[in-house]
Amino acid sequence: MELGKKKIVVLGGGESGTGAALLAQKLDFEIFVSDYSTIPLKYRTILEEQGIEFEMNTHSESRILDADLVIKSPGIPDESFIIKRIKHLGIEIIDEVEFAFLHSKAPVIAVTGSNGKTTTSTLIHHILKSSGIKSVLVGNIGHSYARAVAETAFDYAVVEVSSFQLDYCKFFKPQIAVLTNITPDHLDRYQNKFENYKQSKFRITSQQNQDDVLIYNAEDEHIKDLITSKTSKAQLLPFGMGSIPALSGASYGNAELQFKYKEKEMLISEEELPIKGNHNIQNTMAAGLASMATHLKSQKIKQSITTFTAVEHRLEMVKRIEGVVYINDSKATNVNSAYYALQTVQKPVVWIAGGVDKGNDYKALLPLVREKVKAIICLGKDNEKLFDAFSNVIDVMVTSESMTEAVGKAYELSSAGDTVLLSPACASFDLFKNYEDRGDQFKTQVNRLAL
Repeated sequence: MELGKKKIVVLGGGESGTGAALLAQKLDFEIFVSDYSTIPLKYRTILEEQGIEFEMNTHSESRILDADLVIKSPGIPDESFIIKRIKHLGIEIIDEVEFAFLHSKAPVIAVTGSNGKTTTSTLIHHILKSSGIKSVLVGNIGHSYARAVAETAFDYAVVEVSSFQLDYCKFFKPQIAVLTNITPDHLDRYQNKFENYKQSKFRITSQQNQDDVLIYNAEDEHIKDLITSKTSKAQLLPFGMGSIPALSGASYGNAELQFKYKEKEMLISEEELPIKGNHNIQNTMAAGLASMATHLKSQKIKQSITTFTAVEHRLEMVKRIEGVVYINDSKATNVNSAYYALQTVQKPVVWIAGGVDKGNDYKALLPLVREKVKAIICLGKDNEKLFDAFSNVIDVMVTSESMTEAVGKAYELSSAGDTVLLSPACASFDLFKNYEDRGDQFKTQVNRLAL
């Protein structure tokens, strides 16, 4: 990409867009921010304080189409009118992650996947930070990579990257890439074609060479297909719950996680892991391998792993009230995440699910629902698909249109020994700002029960 371009338009004034604008300003580009919705106050304040021109609740088409380069926030779909116009005129569009990468010299550890990427990214960051390495945790996790480049000096960028972000990256080249798993998700943004989504995820390794590392889930059939059919020039480090690879990789056996990277080996007992469940064993394998590939000492990696605390909104234990455990898994925005949650928690379960459906197929959940779930509380504006999927196997299904109502019904339907699980399997945007807002509201309402 030609870095000498001067006239930049940023579409979207949230965390990603504001960060891109700050970096563009620092690099002395002419910058304009346009958001078709209302820009949150905290970001408006930053833009105003920095003298960055912006508009909201509209798109000034003539101004946007005069840009040399457009930096698109990942939440804006390709089908939007303004994106179609920009593409029609041949104006280059990139993601904020790409823009940040092109203006930073720090090595990158990038993590993608349908599930587990936040826990894996956060654990890698924790290991690096605990080892005295100045690391930033950025990207899809909710912190702007571009803003970190503009404002912070760091040794490593740990970047959680979504398929939406990868779609607009041409040059993004992580030294270490992690692919946790691929399950159907966001199909509404990929013409309802799973193959398109898979190819998007595999873009994480498209620019890697033989000096780089690709860490991948060797037991994920979709990843195995991509590894077989596509070419990655990177060194391949597989992980899985089966036998340990002959040369390098990670596996699980005899209640131990076993790691090999070149001449280094590391063992961690399952008992030592602070985060439980098979999915977290796999997340730990991926994070451990990534850390070994940075050439940290095994003892330091192991020590850091055992001091890690769980990610907020991911199987987060909120409270025990009258013998009922309340768990916040609001970050479970797809079926596979909800599967992990139902697999991990103890039965019987009062399950709070629903929201904006992303082309979900709930069939995979039926065995766990039959085995563990006593009641389902559907939290969303349109719950028809949930009722179609589960009404034949669950006697008690109720609807709710607020978190206050959902938690109140969960309290009524649960009894000592039960688990109330918020694990929606859907996006949050019908009733909430985002999954964090949904999880925070859940915790607030649960804590009120205890008063």
